[in-house]
Amino acid sequence: MDGADQDSRRGRHRAGRWLAALFLLGVTGVVGARAADTDAVTPLPQLLAFLPWLLVPAGLGLALALLARWWPGVVWALVVLGLLAWFIEPYGRTDRPDGPPLVSFRVLTSNVEFGQGTDALVAAVRREKPDLVFVQECEYTCDATLGKALGADYPHRAAQVAAGSRGSLVLSRFPLDPADGVDATMAMPGAVADVRGHAVRLQLAHPMPPLPGHVDLWRRELGKLRDLAAGDDRMPLVVAGDFNASQDHAAFRRILDTGLQDAARLAGHHRTPSWPARTTPTFGAQIDHVLLSADFSARTARFLDLADTDHRALVTDVTLHRRR
Repeated sequence: MDGADQDSRRGRHRAGRWLAALFLLGVTGVVGARAADTDAVTPLPQLLAFLPWLLVPAGLGLALALLARWWPGVVWALVVLGLLAWFIEPYGRTDRPDGPPLVSFRVLTSNVEFGQGTDALVAAVRREKPDLVFVQECEYTCDATLGKALGADYPHRAAQVAAGSRGSLVLSRFPLDPADGVDATMAMPGAVADVRGHAVRLQLAHPMPPLPGHVDLWRRELGKLRDLAAGDDRMPLVVAGDFNASQDHAAFRRILDTGLQDAARLAGHHRTPSWPARTTPTFGAQIDHVLLSADFSARTARFLDLADTDHRALVTDVTLHRRR
């Protein structure tokens, strides 16, 4: 091999090392935040939502390092890939209640994106026949449509109706008593449902998204949900809605650490994406959740594609058990 060929090969190897390092540096920052159990600052909270998809740039980094024969880079890539594989595993408890079953019911949660997906939600509710419906981003027209279309079947409601993304409501077949919601930028109403003689605390979740400049607000509002979950545990609790967070966000994991369990995970769907709807299920993040206190089990969970909204709806069948 002449000198020109050797120089060309060295140049290709040098370029491969630089490209590999660029891929791995970006992924390492996100994985480092996950390993440190922090959401850190922009852009890490936004990237953490898509943590499983970082396998792609990490894999490209490994391939480039191998082609460039950059052995420290190969080790670096393997460590990053190993950490990603570890963190992709489900987080949180999956304890099954040991008490006898008391009552079963169906829960549906849907973000209708400024009310645009209301008609599709009405069709889904009529088809799925949930007992409780948690609706986020339900503005005045949405509220009126749901009242007219579903009021006879869902005569009970806990609502904070407002313009744009700020309104939310809970529709129920069961009688509801008032309960304090969570004070936040977007409405998060609460209620106590009489589920065939059993009191169940309901809380809708819709904290601010982690937009640049609003990460601290997002973290505080998730913290309020965490405080509610960690509070008085004398009553079974269902917290459902658009959390704007996945299991890869430390602020959401703090909610799970209180003992709440994710219904989708209990039913075997802990990584099924719910947002953005236009790319799911191929690509996305699971930020819509139904969280249950330890009194509950979940038999099924399904994500539904609804027209005119950027979120998939989540419907799950849950059973309340007697406490031992």
